[in-house]
Amino acid sequence: MNLLSAILLGVVEGVTEFLPVSSTGHLTITERLLGLPINDAGVTAFTAIVQIGAVAAVVSYFRRDIVHLAATGVRGLRDASARGTDYRLAWWVVVGSVPVGVVGLATRHVVSGPLRNLWVVVAALAGWSVVMWLAERAATLNRTEGDLTLTDAVVIGLVQCLALVPGVSRSGATISAGLFRGLDRVVATRVSFFLSIPALVAAGGYEAAASASDVGASVGWGATVLATLVSFAVAYASIAWLLRLVVHRPISVFAGYRVGLATAVAVLLSTGALSAT
Repeated sequence: MNLLSAILLGVVEGVTEFLPVSSTGHLTITERLLGLPINDAGVTAFTAIVQIGAVAAVVSYFRRDIVHLAATGVRGLRDASARGTDYRLAWWVVVGSVPVGVVGLATRHVVSGPLRNLWVVVAALAGWSVVMWLAERAATLNRTEGDLTLTDAVVIGLVQCLALVPGVSRSGATISAGLFRGLDRVVATRVSFFLSIPALVAAGGYEAAASASDVGASVGWGATVLATLVSFAVAYASIAWLLRLVVHRPISVFAGYRVGLATAVAVLLSTGALSAT
């Protein structure tokens, strides 16, 4: 991979990670447009690793909130008086992160194999747009952060597993699940944000360790590190705007864009202008 391609992919990741449009889907489409073999083990690993940059930007941007939640979660284990909303949120994030870790490991070869196909991305982009629209229609938005329960954490965590399919969108999946559970949009987005940290860091870290030789042989570690740093810079620079947009606008506003992108890619695939893998 040349450095200009690495920079472009880093920008794509940084902009799309926190919008319900699927950063993995966008990376996969862009990689294919750049002529990269998207079912190559090194390219698959690159797609997971570069997301660490955007997550690192969030951790840096919200480091005080994260430290507070972690400290409250630990303190509440020995001090019952500390077991308030933040204590529960900290542990619900832990619980909600377990399903995607288990499912991700169990289905790793499927995710990095048959699912690395642009027809899958097209179907997921269009199909999950319907779910997002239904989530907004069903949303009551009457439950706050203090109303979060263990059931909410499990349900949202299980739905996050569907984001392993390129094109679904991790934020789109988790925010939709929160809306179906009656959470207000701010809470659903906040929970989605916190759940992204362990999920994406674990996925990227695992791929970096397990596929180090594949990345070096096909993409190159120089390009991978550059793309990750660019994704960090772009995400950090735009995170306030991106999160504000998601919080204050219904996620269904992104459905039209998702369907439009899916249609455009489907046309390119059908005409032979673009290959699925």
